[in-house]
Amino acid sequence: MKALQYTAYGVRPVVTEVPRPEPGPGEVLVAIAGAALNPLDVKIGHGLVKDFFPVTFPSVVGTDLAGTVVRLGPGVTGPRVGDAVLARTDPTAGGAVAEYAAVPVTHLTAAPPALPLGLAAGLATAAATAWQAVHEVAGLRPGQRVLIHGGAGGVGGFALQLARKAGAHVLTTTSPAGASLAGKLGAHEVIDYTATDFRERASRVDVVIDPIGGDVETASLDVLVPGGLLLALNVPPDADRAAAHGLRAAFVHHETDAARLAKVAAAGLEVVVDRVVPLTDAAAAYDHVAAGHAKGKVVVQRLPAS
Repeated sequence: MKALQYTAYGVRPVVTEVPRPEPGPGEVLVAIAGAALNPLDVKIGHGLVKDFFPVTFPSVVGTDLAGTVVRLGPGVTGPRVGDAVLARTDPTAGGAVAEYAAVPVTHLTAAPPALPLGLAAGLATAAATAWQAVHEVAGLRPGQRVLIHGGAGGVGGFALQLARKAGAHVLTTTSPAGASLAGKLGAHEVIDYTATDFRERASRVDVVIDPIGGDVETASLDVLVPGGLLLALNVPPDADRAAAHGLRAAFVHHETDAARLAKVAAAGLEVVVDRVVPLTDAAAAYDHVAAGHAKGKVVVQRLPAS
């Protein structure tokens, strides 16, 4: 089968022929309709997170996929051949940007029927991370005020949708190019960070969701109410600094969970798509994500994009 494969840290992955995997105990073989690339895939390829997600080369790129179950491994109950599924593999295992993947049943759920199957792959990491932040860590409630940085980005866009569905008043920062999209996704207030210090527009915020870090994290402490919560998605926040301001800070470390994926799949979220490319062009799609140019999900289809 064809797959996008890492060959070494810091080396551009290539589309090549690899053996088709066989499902082991507790796994199913999925014929992949679509795989979504994430910034994490680039970090893994560059060796930036090898202390957390070490890779044994060669290794197939990607964690996020959707497709159809074509074979059951030993001892599998629940999923059936022919089921449409959404899945996220372990980052150390990868395997998504390919024609087939062997996936543990603990890492998949039924795909949302309202989305084209290939595009559903865009939910697996970004939307599940946003769900974890909004519902499991923040426990966002109706009437609360939440500031989401990068509301036109991958995780930010899903967090924005979930916060709005939770009944919160949603503020977001974005560039001028992302302002229209952030409004479409449900933001009540959109702040152009290129023209305005967000602290001039945001105040008395209960929760800040920050996928950026650095100076943005530091400045975000100024807009929170006493006892407010800063959620960092990129790197662990400075909890001591937050505590010195009478605030709380937490890091959202996302791990694959089938129950969470099922909730995400049922949430009626829109997947904003930057581009859909055939598997033969997957290396160029990886370059696009690596360059930071993607405005939405980059999806690799098993068959040529129509």
